[in-house]
Amino acid sequence: MKAVVWHGIGDIRLDDVPEPQLREKTDAVVRLTASAICGTDLHFIRGTMGGMVPGTILGHEGVGVVEQVGDDVRNFVPGDRVVIPSTISCGYCPPCREGNTAQCDNANPNGPSAGTAFYGGPKDSGPFDGLQAEKARIAYANSSLIKLPDNVSDDQAILLSDIFPTAYFGADIAGVKEGSVVVVFGCGPVGQFAIISAKLLGATRIIAVDRLPDRLDMARRNGAETVNFDTEDPVKAVQRLTGGVGADCVIDVVGIDAQHAHGGPAQPDAEQLKQFKAQVQQNAPDAKPTQDGQWVPGDGPSQVLEWAVEVVKKAGQIGIIGVYSPTMTSYPIGKAMNKNLTLRMGNCDHRAYIPRLVNLVAAGVIDPTKVLTEDVGIQDAISAYKAFDKRQPGWIKVELEPQQA
Repeated sequence: MKAVVWHGIGDIRLDDVPEPQLREKTDAVVRLTASAICGTDLHFIRGTMGGMVPGTILGHEGVGVVEQVGDDVRNFVPGDRVVIPSTISCGYCPPCREGNTAQCDNANPNGPSAGTAFYGGPKDSGPFDGLQAEKARIAYANSSLIKLPDNVSDDQAILLSDIFPTAYFGADIAGVKEGSVVVVFGCGPVGQFAIISAKLLGATRIIAVDRLPDRLDMARRNGAETVNFDTEDPVKAVQRLTGGVGADCVIDVVGIDAQHAHGGPAQPDAEQLKQFKAQVQQNAPDAKPTQDGQWVPGDGPSQVLEWAVEVVKKAGQIGIIGVYSPTMTSYPIGKAMNKNLTLRMGNCDHRAYIPRLVNLVAAGVIDPTKVLTEDVGIQDAISAYKAFDKRQPGWIKVELEPQQA
């Protein structure tokens, strides 16, 4: 079968690989009908997240049809149409029972303290072959699959596999509630759903910060006030727009590949640029950007972390869902402590959030496809990756069709 395979930093290929097989009684094999490219995948290719094993199939977003089930999978049968949560959970350990499914004690074969298990990730996350393929092995399928109603399409469901629940989780842990004023840093696909999620949770105002016009335009269509950090200082803009109070809640959806301002009043001074350069070297020492600007790590790893602390009000809340590698050690903890801030962060507990979002989509409350901008066949996956990596206009969220015509 065809699959997108990681061979090294800056080196991904569309390969022919063996079809997956059942290994455990709790496994299933799913034939993928939709997958997607995520910004997290780019971290592995740019080198800002290490530990990838050559030969790993990429991708952690999937929708498909069950083909086989193990003997202990009692709630699914071949032919069931399912969405695959990006993170894997057993469903019976204490964290899973508490809803902290991203911290499952059993899913990660590296042990209970190894952290989140997910598809298409580095050695520390399993590793599990990913979902940018024609078929995939699903671990703990009885817990880690969710059946889809007939009136939820593949295009809608693929956005429920990771980015919509991740964004909703971000709004939740940031404390968004009725009347909140929220700042969302980053207007990529997760940022768009963070705006949508904040509205669902009752936010009165949402201010979205980015530098790309197409992303800011979509954020405005989704109901946000927008700030372009290449043309104005986002800290001063938020203070002005909130009457000097600041935001109640901030959601960081950017992570370690953040970019600093390349012009305007927010452009870093020489000392800040020096600090950012050192952070890039620390977190992406093996990066291999090409001469034409492909696979370039973000040039301001801690920029959003700093801005978030500045724009939130005293005793406000920050939710961090942008991916930061374990090597990232820079954080303005002193400023955060002295403002009495509440910080919450982590990988989304997909299994705890997806069912409620499936219900919202099935009920017609929200149509997530308004964030979906590109739909390509798996045969064009590598060129799609390159366009997405360079943030080409219009390439906000990319769906892959794993089954070739």
